[in-house]
Amino acid sequence: MAENKTRENHGDVDAFIDALEEDRKRGDARALRMMMERITGEPAKTWGDSIVGFGKRHLVYDSGRELESFYVGFSPRKHNLTVYVMDGFSDYEKLLGKLGKHSTGKSCLYIKRLDDVDTEVLEDLVTRSVEHVRSGA
Repeated sequence: MAENKTRENHGDVDAFIDALEEDRKRGDARALRMMMERITGEPAKTWGDSIVGFGKRHLVYDSGRELESFYVGFSPRKHNLTVYVMDGFSDYEKLLGKLGKHSTGKSCLYIKRLDDVDTEVLEDLVTRSVEHVRSGA
């Protein structure tokens, strides 16, 4: 069975954020870090080579595959800020309608910059997702 490549490691979150090329991306990453640390009560950790995650949980899929993951996280990618909402978006249609300019994947919320979205709505979405994940639902 293939090993999960995105694992928690001992990277320096501050150094990772400080190394981002654009001032705006650094500012957005710092703001997301503060928000997610406040919501989860967990310190930021590096996962893989480009993700900042918060909290840790063990997942076992129906197939028997097991892996460690985080409650919520983000990655300042080249074209978008990717916010990892680990329970998907099926329960968040109303919030997404109020969020602002974004797109989604299965568990990924893509935004160009924090200025494009209502950060109070984003915070609500992240809070609800973390609560859902922690409940084991």
